[in-house]
Amino acid sequence: MLPTRSFWEGRRVLLTGHTGFKGSWTALWLERLGADVAGYALAPDQSPALHDLLAPFDRASSTIADLADHERLRTVVTGFAPQVVLHLAAQPLVRRSYREPRETFAANVQGTVNVLDAAREVEGLEAVLVVTTDKVYANAGVPTAFVEDDRLGGHDPYSASKAACEIATASYRASFLGPAGVGVGTARAGNVVGGGDWSEDRLVPDVWRAVRAGRPLELRYPDATRPWQHVLEPIAGYLLHAEALASAPATAPLALNFGPAPGTPESTVAEVADAVARELGAEHGWVQAPGDHPPEMATLALDASQAIATLGWSPRLDPGTTLRWTAEWYRDHDAGADARDLTLAQIERYEELA
Repeated sequence: MLPTRSFWEGRRVLLTGHTGFKGSWTALWLERLGADVAGYALAPDQSPALHDLLAPFDRASSTIADLADHERLRTVVTGFAPQVVLHLAAQPLVRRSYREPRETFAANVQGTVNVLDAAREVEGLEAVLVVTTDKVYANAGVPTAFVEDDRLGGHDPYSASKAACEIATASYRASFLGPAGVGVGTARAGNVVGGGDWSEDRLVPDVWRAVRAGRPLELRYPDATRPWQHVLEPIAGYLLHAEALASAPATAPLALNFGPAPGTPESTVAEVADAVARELGAEHGWVQAPGDHPPEMATLALDASQAIATLGWSPRLDPGTTLRWTAEWYRDHDAGADARDLTLAQIERYEELA
């Protein structure tokens, strides 16, 4: 199944994190579906910035502000009176969380609390979906896929902050929003790739930068495996999950994993880097990054069976197609193609897949 235009058309949607990579793709798809969107986020912290390249957005407003500014957030939320809240804003980087642990917990935990607290004042609110991460689970390094009722945890500040975000969301659901008839859920997605990501410390942007510089890419943990997926896969899941929460708040899934289809072969960091570099025409390989690095889990996999069974959602792109679409976006953009045209074209291609 795909997001339903009849549901989203004309619906008021608060989208936090709309200036980020995943938020920018989400904002454009919501525009295509006819939703009225109010974005709330910090200014983009990457250059180029996909959000700026996709602008202007039809039927959308944008507030550039910090989630820590509770009064500003409350004014925006209550003034807009969203029917659906999609909370994507976060400090999303593991290595930055080691450098800035206090700021990471403030953004990911207190920022989420501020969104939920403002949302509970909105009459007519139907659903809130809080996007967390595949890293919310207590990972002992065992190579088995996590399911939704596995224990939450997190060694690094980013993972721990997102696990705490899950607990805070459950508290607001039980204490305030659920009794008011609002569907509240969390979505846990794997490592996403796709065109227009220029963030620091992310694999595909690092490959792109290395290829452009004509140098080998330095990898910290080349043998680590992750649940790679194209950015459109989890976004489709988020929108379907929000539809379910709004339509059947008492029975919709509270937490869902969005990852590769069951049985998809796992790919290592090195394999993904090599594949993207080849697609970009690189002759240079990768080398081991020198020095010591903050610890990261060697294996991470998600079981998305519940999302497939309850939402009718399923991944549409196999690993090879995922990486080809991603490299194609960067290659065409580097050749002068318009970012908005490229992104819309991939959304349309995704919708047309059987």
